[in-house]
Amino acid sequence: MKVPRALQLWALVALLSLPFPVPAAADPATSPVAQPAQWIVVGVPKANATTGTLTAFQQVGQRWEIVLGPTAAKVGELGVGAPADGVHRTPVGTFGFDQAFGRQPNPGTKMPYFQATNQDWWDEEAGSPTYNTHVRGSGSPSSIAENLYDSGAVYDYAVNIAVNPQRIPGRVSGIFLHVTDGSPTWGCVAVGRDEMRSLLKWLNPQASPRITIGVGTPSLAVSTS
Repeated sequence: MKVPRALQLWALVALLSLPFPVPAAADPATSPVAQPAQWIVVGVPKANATTGTLTAFQQVGQRWEIVLGPTAAKVGELGVGAPADGVHRTPVGTFGFDQAFGRQPNPGTKMPYFQATNQDWWDEEAGSPTYNTHVRGSGSPSSIAENLYDSGAVYDYAVNIAVNPQRIPGRVSGIFLHVTDGSPTWGCVAVGRDEMRSLLKWLNPQASPRITIGVGTPSLAVSTS
């Protein structure tokens, strides 16, 4: 399907305002590229909106080209804003990705991926030693943990958005990019099943993928051809 020109231009404006953080020096043999070469932009029309647009970009030379979208995306029941545990609001900012997972077999992603069973959990209790991590076990690791299989088809394909990689208690946990069920989320970003599968197949940790979530048109000199 051809992307409408107006949406292409929205994505262009959005990417032009993105920051480009430079990571700390690391071993080039094992580290991703210094600058992100994959970027996902999620924009909502106002802070309390629950539906926005997601566009994925790939850097090609000095240009950024749209590889997916713009496509509809669901965000938190309370819209977007500052991250906090227990608040159904999608965090605003720019973040990386780390662990991918799903109830379905690996669709071909280069991200670290596990196929979830009913023994896979995401611990969301701030006082737990495994807070904001994936835990595998026959029972819940804490009083507040999400079962990644029993939660249903929304987790057929998913990837963790690294909003709180330092695992600061209470800052936020379990913010994923996953399959939508058509409803606002508890703080995650959700897109169509086919789009989510395509995103996973595209994401590459060696490209230091980023996601920027914001209000309005949060854009890169991107090709709109």
